[in-house]
Amino acid sequence: PALAEKLGLVNEFDPPGGPPAQSIAFLRRQDATGGAIADDSVALADAVVHVAAPTAQPVGDFCAEATRLLGSAARLRVIGGVVRPRTYTGAAMNNFAYAHQVVQQPGRVMPNAYLIPMSKTAAWWSKDWMERHTYFLPRYDDEGRMKAEGHALASAAGISCLLRRTYKATTEPAPEGAYDFVTYFECADADVPTFHQVCAALRDVGRKPEWKFVREGPTWHGRRVAAWADLFA
Repeated sequence: PALAEKLGLVNEFDPPGGPPAQSIAFLRRQDATGGAIADDSVALADAVVHVAAPTAQPVGDFCAEATRLLGSAARLRVIGGVVRPRTYTGAAMNNFAYAHQVVQQPGRVMPNAYLIPMSKTAAWWSKDWMERHTYFLPRYDDEGRMKAEGHALASAAGISCLLRRTYKATTEPAPEGAYDFVTYFECADADVPTFHQVCAALRDVGRKPEWKFVREGPTWHGRRVAAWADLFA
């Protein structure tokens, strides 16, 4: 807690002025499900400390100092990423997917947190941006019949109730052994079924052909807690 205060990181659990720009969150393990990429350091993690800021400095300083303080007492894994400008989002897609998206709520309102790291295959990265773009929109045949929903429609059920953040590697593709993306979600207990519904839709290559290029790590499910001490309660 002292380190977070020193770096100006505000606790996301119940911030006084709404979602903070520089933040820290404490997530206590509930369960995990394995993915195509085996990663016990994620799947077996007892806790996740989620740190975010507009610049890299506070996050880097926190990770370095936390590693120094805890390295001999716990097994640590640092997974980092950056928030990039949206690549495939024009005005119409912004109105569809982002204008009405849920914003972060206090931890008691949306207590569930999900962490899903993933990477794309070499075949995906060999495509130019225009071809990649086609996978995010619905596909239609010559008669106007929808053949596949694409990412936008497959994930639409979660827009109003699933908070999502996507962190990307600093290079595309990521270096060997690192993830291309880390996706993070929060939701209320009542919306946990919607989270699983959206995940199932996104993993269905008939509905979202892009998924054949995706390799997931574990899906880690945690509970947002108010303080560091609650991670071990």
